[in-house]
Amino acid sequence: MSFIPAEETSDFPLQNLPYGVFSTEEKPKPRIGVAIGDQVLDLSVIKHLFDGPLLSKNHHVFEQETLNHFMALGWEAWREARAVLQKLLSAEEPTLRDDPELRKRAFVPQASAVMHLPAEIGDYTDFYSSWQHATNVGVMFRGKENALMPNWLHLPVGYHGRASSVVISGTPIQRPAGQMQPDDTKPPVFGACKLLDIELEMAFFVGPGNKAGEPIPIREAHKHIFGMVLMNDWSARDIQKWEYVPLGPFLGKSFGTTISPWVVTMEALMPFALPNPIQNPKPLPYLCDDQPYTFDINLFVAIKGNGMSKPVNICCSNFKYMYWTMKQQLAHHTINGCNLRPGDLLASGTISGPDPESFGSMLELSWKGTKAIDLGNGQSRKFLQDGDEVIITGYCQGNGYRVGFGKCSGKILPARPL
Repeated sequence: MSFIPAEETSDFPLQNLPYGVFSTEEKPKPRIGVAIGDQVLDLSVIKHLFDGPLLSKNHHVFEQETLNHFMALGWEAWREARAVLQKLLSAEEPTLRDDPELRKRAFVPQASAVMHLPAEIGDYTDFYSSWQHATNVGVMFRGKENALMPNWLHLPVGYHGRASSVVISGTPIQRPAGQMQPDDTKPPVFGACKLLDIELEMAFFVGPGNKAGEPIPIREAHKHIFGMVLMNDWSARDIQKWEYVPLGPFLGKSFGTTISPWVVTMEALMPFALPNPIQNPKPLPYLCDDQPYTFDINLFVAIKGNGMSKPVNICCSNFKYMYWTMKQQLAHHTINGCNLRPGDLLASGTISGPDPESFGSMLELSWKGTKAIDLGNGQSRKFLQDGDEVIITGYCQGNGYRVGFGKCSGKILPARPL
């Protein structure tokens, strides 16, 4: 227990302690904080209390405006920081609890904090690692017999996304415009996207990178994975359909990707690790690893449209449905010698489960627009409308506590006049 209260349904108990970057009206400079209950602990104020063998020499990482420097220190430093924070915030520890002046400077209500991107993201990679999602999309566009491409069961398929348009939760998303071919028998047209979609994803931040030409072995991959966030990789399906052959996603994806502000560390998530999925055929040796690195994370997508009094859930899924693990993604990403850097963001791809209510995109939920998604009170959707707010939440359920991720949300603004 912490001396900072946290309800059983709070995302941020003592067992979590995620990192984020925030500012306040009184202190507009972004700084690093940790979420506990409904408060933010300002690490720049208590940096002198990190007195362990690694962090006592690196107090400067808590004075930065991003987490990149802290991420770069590596997993032993992360573990040291977590141990210090759990001690300082525990109900039995007087250092913070009994120092009213320090507490006043160190804690900020989350309600008055403005959240920023947690890291400077140099590169962003989006994988395609849900078997059910890949199968569903394949069935729609290629038929049941050719649902999965020949390589899909042998490697984590991915592509390089646009890091510059990754935005923090709460940032509005403008409906994109581009080329589309709504009628296959006619030339393409230009206009505002009509088939705007969500993609329920999660992503992880890279900690220490690797030198060019030196792959990260899968047995060492966990030392390079700092923590996870929720993600909505917005997708313009009509633009994407016309442009993606032969090179893949481009303008249909690069207009916006939303992430949640709190980075939940892998150490906080390890109690919820599950055995890895059985993979058939067995992957090549560089992708084989027996240590559990699949996670039981409950995920939800809700929509709140214009005139709706509250959001309505359209999807209930779970990260455990992923076929390829994060360690496999990292090992594959670097096997050719590609050098990753602290703060790089690697995403899961759409997370879909085996049941229709667990499908992680409206493309699947509406089955390519052939059926409506009921929102109640006479409202329904096939794809997103202007004014729709999409809210993704997620948590791991412990015994009397949750390890949660906060909120990943964005509201759709109309397209610019064409």
